[in-house]
Amino acid sequence: MHYGYVGLGNLGAHLANSLLKAGFKVTVNDRNPKVAERLIAAGATWADSAAEVAASVDAVITCLPSPAVSEAVLRSMLPSMKSGAHWIEMSTLGRDDILRLAEVAAASGVRAMELPVTGGVHLAAHGKITMLAGGDKDMFDAHLPALQAMGDQIFHMGPLGSASIIKVITNMLAFIHLKACGEALMLAKRGGLDLGQAWHAIKASSGTSFVHETEGALILNGSYDIAFNIDLALKDLGFALSFGREFGVPLDLAGATEQTYVAAKAAYGGDAQSPMIAKLLEDLLDTDLRAEGFPARLE
Repeated sequence: MHYGYVGLGNLGAHLANSLLKAGFKVTVNDRNPKVAERLIAAGATWADSAAEVAASVDAVITCLPSPAVSEAVLRSMLPSMKSGAHWIEMSTLGRDDILRLAEVAAASGVRAMELPVTGGVHLAAHGKITMLAGGDKDMFDAHLPALQAMGDQIFHMGPLGSASIIKVITNMLAFIHLKACGEALMLAKRGGLDLGQAWHAIKASSGTSFVHETEGALILNGSYDIAFNIDLALKDLGFALSFGREFGVPLDLAGATEQTYVAAKAAYGGDAQSPMIAKLLEDLLDTDLRAEGFPARLE
């Protein structure tokens, strides 16, 4: 199967590369042609527009920063897509967004599947990211070899819209864990503990989490560089709180965490790295959370 890939940012470039390594034919596009150079060198075909991608492939995968961008790209592609072609949306959209855009696609004879991912860019680089699919089971089965090339654990969550809900839930948990991680590390530092040793002790304890073991290490390095910014975190927390209102579920921790991100955006800007919510506490208490031997980026 010939895939198109539109959106070659921190995540998309790795996923497109995994398809190439697995032997799939891949045509790519991004608004910044430079990000495609490594993929082209690995065998990808460049297209000058998303519409040009769509005209030449069996299925188009998009990995874009916002619902507005996803809609604009989809509408630009639809006139060029073959009837019966597939659109696989890997961007993090709200459930209502993906359902509405799937209807737009269906009006042009194009079927849609949502495929958000979770686990971090570093796992995508190794083909180990977790994939959360929502859509018709026959479409999921048709693309399963490609999904297996890009990811490790793959879950078909149910009909279209299901994956949007679980992705928002996983991100909400990650942001709450990150806030807790920063507070825990600060307690250790102000309590006079060696921070590196404290990090390892927490990792080996019942209080550990995936976030502590990954983003916690980047806090201790001082890079905070998870390749995921504060604006994206606020977008996802907004989706979570919206679901809370819709489903009648109080989300006290998510609400408090959202306010922490609002404060971090005011202090550092929306493009600042998501783990910089820990820096708010560092700045407030004039106490850094540095320790030797921790990486600047996750590998």
